[in-house]
Amino acid sequence: MSSDFEAYEQDFGTLTAEITNKVGRIPKLSGEEKTQLVLNVDKQLEEVRELMEQMDLEVREIPVQSRAMFNSRLKSYKQEVEKLEKDFKRSRIAYSDEVRNELLGDDAGSSENQRAHLLDNTEKLERSSRRLEAGYQIAVETEQIGQEMLSNLNTDREKIQRARERLRETDANLGKSSRILTGMLRRIIQNRFLVFILGAIILITIILALYFNLRGR
Repeated sequence: MSSDFEAYEQDFGTLTAEITNKVGRIPKLSGEEKTQLVLNVDKQLEEVRELMEQMDLEVREIPVQSRAMFNSRLKSYKQEVEKLEKDFKRSRIAYSDEVRNELLGDDAGSSENQRAHLLDNTEKLERSSRRLEAGYQIAVETEQIGQEMLSNLNTDREKIQRARERLRETDANLGKSSRILTGMLRRIIQNRFLVFILGAIILITIILALYFNLRGR
């Protein structure tokens, strides 16, 4: 998985370098050449966004113990893309102002205020987008933690069930051993009782024999 991420990183570096170069050239061009360059940069930015989505998916497949490092790299790339988009928007706004000035002449004097207002709104939207992205990232991480906890709970439940089975088997063996010992003790008591009776009979027999023997004399 990390090899795929690094391949995406290389593509990302190539694309962003091209975009940076082209964004810097936009204000210096004019006419059709500038229009085509703006369209080309817009298309490449869309490719970068798709590339970021692929990188995000790759990071989610990386083991948890290695994910933090890749998340940090991905975050820095997202910040770089946000800066590129901001620079591109500014260059497009400047380009639009230039076109309007060419078409409207002096009536386009208020475009500077409009551009400042648009930039302010753009920055607000970007801040909101970053907050949403951060919230989404937290939700994804929370979901991953929840899945890991459920997996651990399932493992613990299986261990408890196995422990219960062993306990039942132990109880059954103890019960069987107890019954065997009880039977052995009962037989020992019976045997001792029989020995006592037999000894008493033998003793009585000896006494009677002695008695009759002495009496006959």
